[in-house]
Amino acid sequence: MEGLSWTRACVLVLCIMPFLHPAAAIRFVIDREECFSHNVEYEGDTVHVSFVVIKADTPWHYSEDGVDLVVKDSNGAQVRDSRDKTSDKFEFIVQKRGVHRFCFTNKSPYHETIDFDVHVGHYSYFDQHAKDEHFSPLFEQIAKLDEALYNIQFEQHWLEAQTDRQAILNENMSRRAIHKALFESAALIAASVIQVYLLRRLFERKLGTSRV
Repeated sequence: MEGLSWTRACVLVLCIMPFLHPAAAIRFVIDREECFSHNVEYEGDTVHVSFVVIKADTPWHYSEDGVDLVVKDSNGAQVRDSRDKTSDKFEFIVQKRGVHRFCFTNKSPYHETIDFDVHVGHYSYFDQHAKDEHFSPLFEQIAKLDEALYNIQFEQHWLEAQTDRQAILNENMSRRAIHKALFESAALIAASVIQVYLLRRLFERKLGTSRV
């Protein structure tokens, strides 16, 4: 009986492993266009996608210029797109298995740093792992729990990227405010010096006229 329980435990561990999906995300710098490929092995899977434009290559660039993202399936057909956005998050159902391409286009004249995350959610057929009818409900619950945990991680990564973007924007705005204050101070000092110089010239002329 103990041997049977140990065997079931080993089978359970081996069957849990396929459900574990590590979160994969990249942060890259784009000039004009950048493409990535991801293989989707099963039709009907759900692909989760998110991206955030973290920063521009110049601290003086403050416009909300977004990027384009076009997703194409293994046949080259467009399945989803996102236009002129600094951040987006969406999902789609795979209709054709194979290598999918995710292509970003930067319309800004500056280099942009983008945080990109993609994940494929897949539910296996539980009767392929074990014939024991007691395992199937357990596998189903494990798969749902795994997907729920990843969704939390996916959302957390999205929020962290948004926080990074906002922190950089705030830093750039503070830097611009400091530079503006320094420029205004310098202009005020220059204006004061010019006023003093003009007043001295005016008094010197008046003094010269009164002496005559």
